[in-house]
Amino acid sequence: MPTWSSRGLRGSTFEEMINRTNDFYHAEGLALIQKVPTPITPINIDKATRHITLAYFDQKSTVDYIGAVQGIPVCFDAKECAQDTFTLENIHAHQVAFMQAFERQKGVAFILICYTARDVFYYLPVRDLTVFWERAEKGGRKSFRYDELDGKYFFTEGGTSGAMVPYLDMIEKDLESR
Repeated sequence: MPTWSSRGLRGSTFEEMINRTNDFYHAEGLALIQKVPTPITPINIDKATRHITLAYFDQKSTVDYIGAVQGIPVCFDAKECAQDTFTLENIHAHQVAFMQAFERQKGVAFILICYTARDVFYYLPVRDLTVFWERAEKGGRKSFRYDELDGKYFFTEGGTSGAMVPYLDMIEKDLESR
């Protein structure tokens, strides 16, 4: 079984920015998005601090966030990337399957990527992820490059709404292009 240790804090800054954005959207009455907790079973607990130092995942997680935007079901995962090549090893087959099934139910599914070296965010619609995923399954690249991405889905902190990670602007673009 996969275990949890210090790796669990990777991406916590980006996720905190998303959490604050979700709070902002909720306060403005624009969306209700919640972080999906990953169920774990503790193995080691530091008795002095009562912190979990080692655990295993009870089950496969689906996505990081789920909720609704103006009545539209939304789910997404958040990833950080330090380079211009994003390896598909960062995404699991069961997550792709869940997001594809979510969209078949008229929801919107995507991945938010923070390109840390460039200080830019990217909204990856599940239909675009599927293209990269299927390419890898057919023996092609097991990653995608920054320059392969659709330029209209790059954005930076703040956007037009004042949200830290203004992904609602990208959902609107996504829905317009369907």
